[in-house]
Amino acid sequence: MKYSILHIIIFCQLISFACNNRPGETEIKKKPGYKELEKVNTYLAEKDRERILNYIERKNLKMKESSSGLWYCIIHEGEGDYFKDNDLIVMDYECTLLDGTKCYSSQLTGPKTIILGKSNIEAGLAEGLKMMKPGGEAIFIIPPFLGWGLLGDDKAIPPRAVIVYEIKIHGKSNK
Repeated sequence: MKYSILHIIIFCQLISFACNNRPGETEIKKKPGYKELEKVNTYLAEKDRERILNYIERKNLKMKESSSGLWYCIIHEGEGDYFKDNDLIVMDYECTLLDGTKCYSSQLTGPKTIILGKSNIEAGLAEGLKMMKPGGEAIFIIPPFLGWGLLGDDKAIPPRAVIVYEIKIHGKSNK
């Protein structure tokens, strides 16, 4: 036998040493777990809430918060039944960021027509519209988790944006 036990032991130690990190090298970090991501998400939601409260105070608005985190102020209730899924809604609107940057507006594109529950709109806007009646007016402040989230809309709404909608409803019809 050409190899002695000593040679085998030395060979195993060399392999073991080669596989371990050397001084000065950084270790590969593990991906964050669920708990870490939950903490980050909670922190970001708290910061968004602080920004929204500061905006409400600066603008002297009388807002309420829904159980989901949508902030709303119904300026004029309107008449008739509250909107529900499958209602066709025609509205004037202005969508801005908290700093006042205008993202979208019916002044530029004309009134927006949607079918509630079937159109591609923010979850917060859909929730808010269900609080309204034909002829109503409202302001909604939509945090990122009820709006366009981490990515934005790849157009006018940036990532993680809080958005403000001012809405005036023209009317509705059941579709």
